[in-house]
Amino acid sequence: MNAPIFHLAIPVGDIPTAKAFYNEGLGCAVGRESDRAAIFNFYGHQLVAHVTHEPSAPQKGVYPRHFGMVLPDESAWEAIWQRATEKQLGCHQVPKHRFPGEVTEHRTFFLADPFHNLLEFKVYRHDEAIFGCRELVAIGDR
Repeated sequence: MNAPIFHLAIPVGDIPTAKAFYNEGLGCAVGRESDRAAIFNFYGHQLVAHVTHEPSAPQKGVYPRHFGMVLPDESAWEAIWQRATEKQLGCHQVPKHRFPGEVTEHRTFFLADPFHNLLEFKVYRHDEAIFGCRELVAIGDR
């Protein structure tokens, strides 16, 4: 491993359903797995699905809890949106164009997995908006 890899653990109700969404749906390769957990290669990062029998409820909106990817370019973003549409994955929020004309301009959409985990996929028009632009305060929806 040359660069750090982000690790995220999420709750799921069962491994076969998680595999259907993340592996078959999004195309994330499956690593180690058991009947209680599975590791997915989430675009180069480690996503671990842990089975829980605690009930999960959908959030009313996308805040405060969600995770996802910032894609390197619009073609990568479009490819994931197309795959999600073709595989009929749970669309939580259709593609939006946020902050048009501003340095923080980006396109985004949200998916919901079968366990109410929300995933955001976005692409910025300007790379400096990812970690920079500290003087700007607009984050998320207005």
